[in-house]
Amino acid sequence: MGKLQAQDRQDRKVIQLSGIILNADSTDAVAGVNIYVPKKGRGTSSGRFGYFSMPVLEGDSVVFSFIGLKRQSFKVPENVEDDKISLILTMEVDEIALAEVEVMPYPSEKEFKEAVLAMSVVDPMTISSSNMSPEMLLRWAEAMPASGNENFRYFQQGLMQQNQDLYGPRPLRLLDPFAWAQFIRSIKRGDLKSRD
Repeated sequence: MGKLQAQDRQDRKVIQLSGIILNADSTDAVAGVNIYVPKKGRGTSSGRFGYFSMPVLEGDSVVFSFIGLKRQSFKVPENVEDDKISLILTMEVDEIALAEVEVMPYPSEKEFKEAVLAMSVVDPMTISSSNMSPEMLLRWAEAMPASGNENFRYFQQGLMQQNQDLYGPRPLRLLDPFAWAQFIRSIKRGDLKSRD
């Protein structure tokens, strides 16, 4: 029996299966659809524009699956004259309704009620008055990003400084010999002495 199956596989012709996968609701291409032959363990995915291409054998069942769309299958026909098949496949939306799940922090309703009754209630006005303390306001002011006006002013100051430095660096008064001469003259005159 094993020899017959092997011979049967050798007689089957390789066919290039290609096509485009579209959404049934519109003509939008569906990218990332998994296309595979389950018994062979080989497959591909549709590209960005819904296009796919893969080699299959005559008689193979090809499965198309995508999360949120109904799974479809295509059986490659036997005795195909040409060595390629082109498909335009439309996939329908698969609506799955799940049961409602309530997530509770306590294992039972009794424990939940006990926790609610034991809870201490904080006055909202106390919270808002603590948020308005001078220390908190100062911390918020320091962390606040610059406004549009501040950003514009900073940008304009940078442009002005760039224009001032256009023809060379600014003079450094500490290295100016004339300023030093004037400073030494003022010391000799006694301009810097303290007057009691």
